[in-house]
Amino acid sequence: MTEPAASDSHQGLIDHLTELRQRLIWSVMGLFVGFLACWGFSEALFDIIRRPISPYLSTETGGLIFTAPMDKFLAHIKVSFLGSVVITCPFWIYQVWKFVAPGLYKNEKKAALAFISLGSVLFITGVLFVYFVVFPLAFQFLMGFGGDTDVPMITISDYLSFFILATLVFGLAFEMPLILLILGTMGVVDAEMLASKRRYAIVLLAVLSAMVTPPDMISMFLMLLPMILLYEVSILLVRFTSPKD
Repeated sequence: MTEPAASDSHQGLIDHLTELRQRLIWSVMGLFVGFLACWGFSEALFDIIRRPISPYLSTETGGLIFTAPMDKFLAHIKVSFLGSVVITCPFWIYQVWKFVAPGLYKNEKKAALAFISLGSVLFITGVLFVYFVVFPLAFQFLMGFGGDTDVPMITISDYLSFFILATLVFGLAFEMPLILLILGTMGVVDAEMLASKRRYAIVLLAVLSAMVTPPDMISMFLMLLPMILLYEVSILLVRFTSPKD
């Protein structure tokens, strides 16, 4: 008597995996198109990415250094990829929506535009926050620590790894309200539960902030404070949008 149910469950899992594969393929295709678009502007994008660290570079070189013939070419690939992630965020967020939408109620499926708009705004806000707030303050502390006797010689590879990781981490971290909103819409969490677990959430956010930011207190707090604010915003959003009994 339980075989049909087991078969339906197995078929449902296959359908979910198939849908996930399809959404990943579309996301990769979108990122590739964005990469091609950004490749033609990679030099300009590199100038923008280099700007936060420029005041601290050696006046003799005037830029980052590279130690292998392929470093600069690979750097432009990384820069174009990061630019693609940013400019195509509405598209890959839409793919996320298409994957999670079947688990929502019918009336929430009509909220695709709001989902994509909110997700894009949150991601871009995270990117702008780390670029205009976190990087300047973090570099001011890190590059000035211990006096000015030593001269920094930062490689392209090291700087881009740091820059890209921090940018993506902040962009994705700012999606927390959207994630909690989805879970609230699906009935997994509610505003009262989120509010009652606030202290545990703050501790968890503090640990995550320490793990994903540069090894200094300034960067940690610059991530932790907006995360706490976004958590409070998430509670309000979940309270406003949760399905009513």
